Amino acid sequence: MKYFFAIIYIITTVAINAQETHKRTLKLMGSRFDITVVANNKTEADTYIDIAVTEISRIEKLISSWDENSQTSKINRNAGIKAVHVDKELFDLIERAIQISKLTDGAFDISYASMDRIWKFDGSVTKMPTPENIKASVAKVGYQHIILDKEKQTVFLKIKGMKIGFGAIGKGYAADKAKQLLKQKGVQAGIINASGDMNTWGTQTNGDQWKVGITNPMNKNNVFALLPISERAVVTSGNYEKYIMINGKRYSHIIDPRTGYPSSGIVSVSVFAPSAELADALATSVFVMGKDVGLNFINQLKGIECIIVDEKGKIVHSTNIDIQDKLKNE
Repeated sequence: MKYFFAIIYIITTVAINAQETHKRTLKLMGSRFDITVVANNKTEADTYIDIAVTEISRIEKLISSWDENSQTSKINRNAGIKAVHVDKELFDLIERAIQISKLTDGAFDISYASMDRIWKFDGSVTKMPTPENIKASVAKVGYQHIILDKEKQTVFLKIKGMKIGFGAIGKGYAADKAKQLLKQKGVQAGIINASGDMNTWGTQTNGDQWKVGITNPMNKNNVFALLPISERAVVTSGNYEKYIMINGKRYSHIIDPRTGYPSSGIVSVSVFAPSAELADALATSVFVMGKDVGLNFINQLKGIECIIVDEKGKIVHSTNIDIQDKLKNE
């Protein structure tokens, strides 16, 4: 449902003192992860990063729909058949996802995995599918059909063939959990960057806040916004490398789960929120809602900010964001 491209740069300053900044890049959950920690030495940093990797791998096994032994796969296999008992962690994650679905009026929906794949973004699609095929493609989608029993801790998908998936929030959730665990272990500062799903805590070794520079994907050589970020998450998602053109109009690979039609009008969205999980879900929602509706939606949420680049390269942002450098449309 989402395609990530890193257009956020962490700007760091490494001070010469007792602590150092250490970073490791690796592939987890099928994506690039950059894990940065502030530690006393490399040995200590490696230990902490290993802890984060183990936690992210644990989460992947819990939420993966590709692993037939995962609880998520068991839920999907039993759609329309019976309720499935799951761990509290997975139950709570699904419950939060449903709450976001309600908040966004279905623009975000973890049952998007039920969609028939009638859209291809490899250049083979040159005309719109028929309205009948598009409508049929989302017939099994709908968070309203996910039944939760809090007392029994079970999940039931009412429609046979229905599926849930965590492609839109999974990496954000993993970044949150890795950050939480490292803080519990005594790591005072760091960054978990999960292919554009980024969570930070603490400060740089010189006491300065972490800073993110955001570029316009239409002009990647220029940073148009520089923002301090601490104890916050920022998620950037974009469609500038995965889209189709039909009759001169650009359509994103991000499909509206309510209608089956691709989103259009937006090239990238950066959302700032208290958690990467929430920022992840809202970034998807804004893509689906469109620029005007998406901005109005974000402006109503306390503690949430966003920056949008539309298909013409115009940059807009929510009213509650504080941008240090002057915002420029390139």
